[in-house]
Amino acid sequence: MRFVDEAIIQVEAGSGGNGCASFRREKFIPFGGPDGGDGGRGGSILIEAAPDANTLVDYRYTRKFRAERGKGGRGANCSGKSGADVILKVPVGTTIVDEDTNEVLGDLVEPNQQLLVAKGGYGGLGNIHFKSSTNRSPQKTTSGHAGEIRQLRLELKVLADVGLLGLPNAGKSTFIRAVSAAKPKVADYPFTTLVPNLGVVDVDRHRSFVMADIPGLIAGASEGAGLGIRFLKHLARTRFLLHLVDIAPMDGTDPVESVKAIALELQKFSPALAALPRWLVINKTDLLAPEEAEEIAQDIIQRLNWQAPVFKTSGLTRDGSMQVCYKLMDAIEEQRALEAENPEAAEALLENRRLLEAETRQNIQNLRAQQRANYLARKEAGFDDEWDDDEDDGEMEVIYQR
Repeated sequence: MRFVDEAIIQVEAGSGGNGCASFRREKFIPFGGPDGGDGGRGGSILIEAAPDANTLVDYRYTRKFRAERGKGGRGANCSGKSGADVILKVPVGTTIVDEDTNEVLGDLVEPNQQLLVAKGGYGGLGNIHFKSSTNRSPQKTTSGHAGEIRQLRLELKVLADVGLLGLPNAGKSTFIRAVSAAKPKVADYPFTTLVPNLGVVDVDRHRSFVMADIPGLIAGASEGAGLGIRFLKHLARTRFLLHLVDIAPMDGTDPVESVKAIALELQKFSPALAALPRWLVINKTDLLAPEEAEEIAQDIIQRLNWQAPVFKTSGLTRDGSMQVCYKLMDAIEEQRALEAENPEAAEALLENRRLLEAETRQNIQNLRAQQRANYLARKEAGFDDEWDDDEDDGEMEVIYQR
């Protein structure tokens, strides 16, 4: 199954059925009067968050959805049958946006949560509604109302409490494998991770949180370098960011410059995302002797003037990994308690999340528009490039693994 985190679809609700012009005719009742029924209501289109859905791949090839039209009214004051509703299943964490107005219609963050996106048209009136003392045999009826038609953009953002950041080969996938049951691919070359991976981290009985590992960033990602910034939107719902840095990169790069490069890309992509609490994890300490690892770690902290929490870990040997998770769990529970006790703080966090998602959405759209403009310019210059409006991201799916 392919991981698809965005899709554009067209939904068309059913039109209402037409009203009926009919007159009662029975034995011994030659002039029974009008008895035309109303038309049935058109079917609506709803979107539902399904717990067993993990990707929007179903909407990559089938993009038009139409609900059933309402049946016309009949005689004997019989109303027409209403059209059947269409329920589209999407993963939990999907945001529905009106493509024409860019209005966010809803955010499906709970299992089985539903959102009405296209309302079926009302049925027309039968001639029974138009009788009066001066018009005892009305011929007038009304037609059914048209159903709503909308162009929608479905945006999937994974539901995670903690997001992992870092350069390719910083050890993010190894780290999430060490603390959860998620099994992303691990190899000794960059960009091994091509799509987000999620894992449920159990720190104690009934105490757990979700961690997300996204593809690594490189300098220039906000301009499309590497895998670009499109996966950064999956950090929009996180509470904390873990910034992993390789203590002794094989290519000889400076860990401090690596941290600064990622921080710069975050700031360019979304100031709201860059403002999230970010903890530093100095990873792969097993590659050095303990004294040397401690010396280099202190040098990194001092040169960065890092004020937030810092941890020294080895994802491979799991040294220090669970200590990070215990501290994260405490911080997440503290934040949850604050939201429950203080409605103003909860609203401020919610508003910041809305701002963050709006920024990420706009920046990704701007980047895609720029990429398309570059493609058109190259095409005019004679280059034979191919434009794929449907980005394909590897044969993996997002699953919450314990």
